[in-house]
Amino acid sequence: MSDLPADATEPRVGVLPVPGATLRYEVRGTGPLLLLIPGGAGNADVFHGVAPVLADRFTVASYAPRGISGSPLDCPGAEQSVEVHAADARRLLDLLSPDEPAAVLGTSSGAVTAVELLARHPERLRLVVAHEPPLIRVLPDPHPTLAAFADIAETAVREGVGAAYARMGAVLGAPEPVEDPAVGEPAPVPDGLRAAIQASSAHFLQHVLRPFSHHAPDLAELKGVADRLVVAVGRASRGQLTYTMATALAEAVGSTCREFPGGHVGCVEHPAAFAQALRETLPPAGRQDLARSA
Repeated sequence: MSDLPADATEPRVGVLPVPGATLRYEVRGTGPLLLLIPGGAGNADVFHGVAPVLADRFTVASYAPRGISGSPLDCPGAEQSVEVHAADARRLLDLLSPDEPAAVLGTSSGAVTAVELLARHPERLRLVVAHEPPLIRVLPDPHPTLAAFADIAETAVREGVGAAYARMGAVLGAPEPVEDPAVGEPAPVPDGLRAAIQASSAHFLQHVLRPFSHHAPDLAELKGVADRLVVAVGRASRGQLTYTMATALAEAVGSTCREFPGGHVGCVEHPAAFAQALRETLPPAGRQDLARSA
C-alpha cells in the first residue's frame, strides 16, 4: 500500500515535441525517475496497473511511442527506427531527470528501444529491465525467424490486422503450461489501452514490427554495460519464441535474466504481481549503484 496521498498516484499529463512527432507522457509519484516504455500498439495504459504501485518510490513516467495513439507523427506512414525511438526516450530522460541517471523498463518492442538506449547512452541509465525484447538477430540461426516476421508485416498490408496477429501467434508458438497461482486471474484490459491498440495496430504491424525485430543490437557495447541490464522473461512465456530470444540476448551479453509473472504481456494481465517483481528488481530508491546491486 502506498503512503502517498491518493492524488499523487494520478497521472500528470504532458507533451514533448520531438523531431517528426509529439510525445504524450504521464508522470506519477516522486523520487528517482523510472521510465516505462510500452511495446506493440500500446500506449501509457500498458502500465495502468503497474505505475501507481511504484509511485511511492519513484517518479514513474510512461508514454505513447511516436506513431502510437496519443503521440502523432508529423508524417504518418513513415517506417520507424529503433535509433529514433531511443533518441525520443533520451529526450524524455533529459526532460524529467536532467541531472540524475534513471531506471528504465521496456516491454516487447519497447524493450528493444530500452536496450538501444543503454547501448547508446549508458551514462544516463542506472538500470534497464528489458522484458522479452524481440531481437531476432541474437538467435543462433536468425534467418527463418527474420523471414517469418517480415511475412507478418506483409500480411498486415495484404490481409489486415486480424490476419497479421493470427500469423504472429503461429510464429511465436504456444506457451508451455505454467501453474502460477500467485498471479490470480488476468486483469481486464484498460479501456484506454484497448482503444490505442485498435487505433494503432496497423501502424505497429506495418511500420514498427519489422524494423524493430530485425534490429541488430550492438552486442559489444552491451557486454560493457551488462551490469546495468536485466533481461526479464515471463514465466508463462516458456516455450514461446519471445522467451527464447530474450534468454539468448542475456547469454550473448552476459547479463542477468529473471522470470517475471505472466507472459509476454504480464504487465497488463497481472499488473500487481508484475509491479512487485519489478520492485524487487529495482534496488531502494536512494541507491546510486542500481546496476551493480541487480
